[in-house]
Amino acid sequence: MLLTTSVATLTFLAAAATILSFLKIPHGFVRVFSFPRIQILLVALGLLVVTFVWIEDGVLDAILVVTLVSVIVAQGFSIAQFTPLRGKESIQYEGDPDGPNTVSILSFNVKESNEKFALAIETTRRSDPDLALFMETDRKWADALEPLRERYPHVVSHPLENSYGMILFSRLELVEARVDYLVMDEVPSIVATVALRDGQRFRLYCIHPEPPVPHVDSLGRDAELVVVAGLVENDTLPALVTGDLNDVAWSNTTRLFQRLSRLLDPRVGRGFYNTFDARFFFLRWPLDHLFHDARFHLVEMKRMPASGSDHFPMYFKLALTGRSDEAEMPDEADENDREEAREIRREGRKLERDPVGTDWEG
Repeated sequence: MLLTTSVATLTFLAAAATILSFLKIPHGFVRVFSFPRIQILLVALGLLVVTFVWIEDGVLDAILVVTLVSVIVAQGFSIAQFTPLRGKESIQYEGDPDGPNTVSILSFNVKESNEKFALAIETTRRSDPDLALFMETDRKWADALEPLRERYPHVVSHPLENSYGMILFSRLELVEARVDYLVMDEVPSIVATVALRDGQRFRLYCIHPEPPVPHVDSLGRDAELVVVAGLVENDTLPALVTGDLNDVAWSNTTRLFQRLSRLLDPRVGRGFYNTFDARFFFLRWPLDHLFHDARFHLVEMKRMPASGSDHFPMYFKLALTGRSDEAEMPDEADENDREEAREIRREGRKLERDPVGTDWEG
């Protein structure tokens, strides 16, 4: 009896979480259910096995099986595009991987309270990226990362004590760089024009919007993604967007971002590359991203070893080819998408609260 009750309760919770995850309600209580799709899928598979083997009530057994199969199909369909079942969205580059049209990027949320500075520096030197973006950098992190200036002459440093500081190191010329506050007054982004070694230029958007939490709206994050998508859509240069987006690759908001910006996700067809939480192997999902213009082709992408933070660093290398005709583009935004984006922007402008997480690292 206890086993039956437990299975029925967990099945109901898995079904409820699955339904909530597909609702387009900009609140953390709803948005957080988009994150653990892999975990919910695995739990549902386990419950299905238990139901087949041990549940003997005919009617209840049928209800549980139908419910669990529905959960498995819904969750599996959402994440299948990040497996080899789906074709790759980003074209694999076939030219010189070290050519003058290539750029490598390290994206690393260091966790402000983390003090393993040497590990972060060693990870950067080992991966040797052209651009290194560090997030959650306060003054102590800015001071600790100073040795990197020896190999990175171009630096945009904006440390903050609220877990939203950012520092961008570049060995490539930054023709123009600025710190913007796109939605919330205390959440910065870095926008830079980068010159490749062959003279081509592209726009780099470094972002770290606030995370969704169950007791607060998610409009700060949602609005920043929509605003950046609009900037990319109207940009004349090829664009890269990278950082800790505090959103999973398969969420409604990330897919909306892609339809609006028309940027490609190199994870599609290649893998999950889960980056958070580095401390718990059973509780991980992809939060640290890079999205790119179709004129970029992917040279390499890898998750770097844990380096003291609750996020794994991510390393990307791309080549700007000027050719986009072979890319499998995301669906184009329709009028419903654009109306949803307008509503998110309107609500985002009204935010007057402090960003989520400003008191987490104290």
